Amino acid sequence: MVTTSERLTQSQRSENRRIRFSAYLTGITFFCLIGGFLASRFSGGQAVGFVAYLLACIAGGWSASKKAWQELKRFRLDIDLLMLIAALGAIAVGKAVDGAVLLFLFSLANTLEEYALGRTRQAIRALEKLRPERALVLRGDLEVWVPVEELAPGDRIRVGPGERLPADGIIVEGESAVDESALTGESLPVDKAPGNSVFSCTLNGNGALLMEVTRPNSQSTLARLINLVERAQTEKSHAEEFTQWIKQRYTVLVLVGAAFALMTFLALGHSFGTAFHRATVLLVAASPCALVISTPAAVLSAMARGARGGVLFKSGAAIEALARVEAMALDKTGTLTQGKPRLTNLAALRCDEQELLSLAAALERPSEHPIARAIVAFAEQKGAVTTQASAVKAIPGEGIQGEIGNESYWAGNLRLARRSKAIISSDARAALARFEEQGCTTIILGNQGILGILGVADTLRPESKVAVQRLRVLGLKNIQMLTGDNARVARAISEELGLDEFHAQLLPEDKVALIRELRRRHGRLAMVGDGLNDAPVLAAADVGVAMGGAGNDVALEASDVVLMSDNLSRLPWAVGLARATRRITLQNLTIGLVAILTLVTLTLSAHLELPVAVIGHEGSTVLVVLNGLRLLFWRSSALEG
Repeated sequence: MVTTSERLTQSQRSENRRIRFSAYLTGITFFCLIGGFLASRFSGGQAVGFVAYLLACIAGGWSASKKAWQELKRFRLDIDLLMLIAALGAIAVGKAVDGAVLLFLFSLANTLEEYALGRTRQAIRALEKLRPERALVLRGDLEVWVPVEELAPGDRIRVGPGERLPADGIIVEGESAVDESALTGESLPVDKAPGNSVFSCTLNGNGALLMEVTRPNSQSTLARLINLVERAQTEKSHAEEFTQWIKQRYTVLVLVGAAFALMTFLALGHSFGTAFHRATVLLVAASPCALVISTPAAVLSAMARGARGGVLFKSGAAIEALARVEAMALDKTGTLTQGKPRLTNLAALRCDEQELLSLAAALERPSEHPIARAIVAFAEQKGAVTTQASAVKAIPGEGIQGEIGNESYWAGNLRLARRSKAIISSDARAALARFEEQGCTTIILGNQGILGILGVADTLRPESKVAVQRLRVLGLKNIQMLTGDNARVARAISEELGLDEFHAQLLPEDKVALIRELRRRHGRLAMVGDGLNDAPVLAAADVGVAMGGAGNDVALEASDVVLMSDNLSRLPWAVGLARATRRITLQNLTIGLVAILTLVTLTLSAHLELPVAVIGHEGSTVLVVLNGLRLLFWRSSALEG
C-alpha cells in the first residue's frame, strides 16, 4: 500500500522533474537564440543563424506542442496552439528570429508559472515533512523504533522533549506544552496532560510523554488535511470556471479574428507577407494567458497561506464565498463560549467562601454532572478542604442532598430550597437575581437555612470579544448568535459581545429555518459552529465555517472552511485573507484585460512589432503570477492574534 508520505514524495518528484525539464528546454531555446543572433552577424552565417533559430523554435515549442496536441485530440483549442501558429507564421514570412523570441518568452513564462504555482503546493507538502519517519514504540518490556507507516491504534509511543509527535493520539503519562502551530496556526504552545488529544507533526515541549495512537498514519489529522487541500486545489471557484469557459471560446475567437484581420489587411492593399505578419502579431497580442492564470495564481497561494495559518479552505469557491459575506451567524456553545461550565460567582451568606466551596464540593464530588464537575474543579483550584459526604442522593430536576459530619445538607435550585422550607432572604434574592442576570445557572446550598449561592456559567472564550470587534472592522453589517440555550443566558452573552441580535431556545431544525430567513434579510451569510452537531445549519448557509477541525471528522466534512484550532481569532483572519484573495484576483483580471486591449489597439493602429507584442503578452502573464504569489506572505496586523 502506498502511504500518504510516499504519494506526496512521488508527486513532488514528478513535479520537480517536469519543472527541471521545462527549464532545460527554456535554456536550450535561449542559447540557440543567442547563437542564431551571433551567427547572423557574420558574413555567410545566415544559414547557420536560420538553423539555430529553428532549433530554438523546436525547443521552445516542445512542451506547447504536446499540450496543444492533447487538447486537439479532445477537439479543443487552447493558448499553446495560438502561440505555435504565431511562431510558424513568423517563420513562414521569413522572420524566424521573431518566432524564436516568441517561443523563448512563452517557454520562460510557462516555466516561471509552473515554478511559482509549484511553490504553493510545496507549502502544503512541507507539513508532511515535519512528521518524523520513526516512532519509539513499547512492545512488552522493550522499546523499539518503528516506521510511522506501521503504527496502529493502540500502540504506545514515547516522545522525548523537543521531539515531534509521530501520530494522532491521547496522552497516557506525562505533561508538557505542545507547539501545534504547524497544524492549527496557534502561536502559543498548548498545555497537555493525560487524557488530552495530540496530533501528528506537532512539537513536544520540555516534558516527556507517553501517548497511545488513536489513528493509523493514513487517517491522521495531517494526512486528511493534506488530502482535503489537494482535493480543494482541483475544485474551481466561479471566477476560475468563468475563465476556463472564456478560454475555450476566446481561443476560437482569436483565431477567427486573426483570419479576418488577414483578409482585411489584404483587402486594404497590403502584401501577403505584411498582412500575414500583422495578423500573427494580433494573434499574440490577443492571447488570454494572463486572464487564464489570474485566478489560479491567487487561489492556490491563498490555500497554501491559509493552511500555514491553521485555516483550511476546501475549494476556491469557498474562498470566493467567504470574501463576499455581508453577515455572520455564530453558534454559542463551543464557538463563542468554552463549551463547558465553570463556577463564576459566589455569594457566601452564613459562612465564608472557603467553607461554602468545601461543603458544595463534598456534596457534588460523587456526581458526574457537568455543573458538579465545575464546582469540584473550582474548589480544588482554590485549595478548599473538602470532607467526605455520605448518603448522597440525587433529587431529579432539583439538586442533590447528603450528610457531612452529623448534619444534612442540600444543594440545588429554588424548588429544592422551597421544598426544604428554607427562608429566602432579601440578600439571597438579590444574589439570585444578579447571578441570573449575568447568565448563570444558580445553585443554592443550605441545611437549616441558606448558607450561600453559587453561579455556574459557560464562559466566553477569551478571544471572542476581540474576534467580533475585528469582524466589525472588516465591515460585516450584521453579526448574530444562535443557541439552544435559554434567552436569559443568550441575552447576557449577546450584550457582552455587542452583537446585533440573538436567537435562543432553538432546535436544530429551527436554526436551519432561521439561517434561510437571515440570508433573505441580510444577504450573503456565513454560519460558524463547532462542527460536532451543526452540520445541517452549516450546510444551509452560504459559507459554513467549522471550528476545531484538528481531530474532528465532522468539522472537516460538514463545512466549507475549517478553523483547525479552537481559536476564534482565526475567523476574522480567514475573512481578511479571503478578501485579499478576491482583491488580487480582480487586480489580475484587470491586468490581463488591460494588457490585451492595449496590445490589440497598438497592433491595429501603430503596427506593433512581434517581439514587442510578445514581451507585453508574456510580461503581463508573469506579473499576474507574481501578484498572486504575494498571498503566500499575506498578513494583516489589524487581524493577527
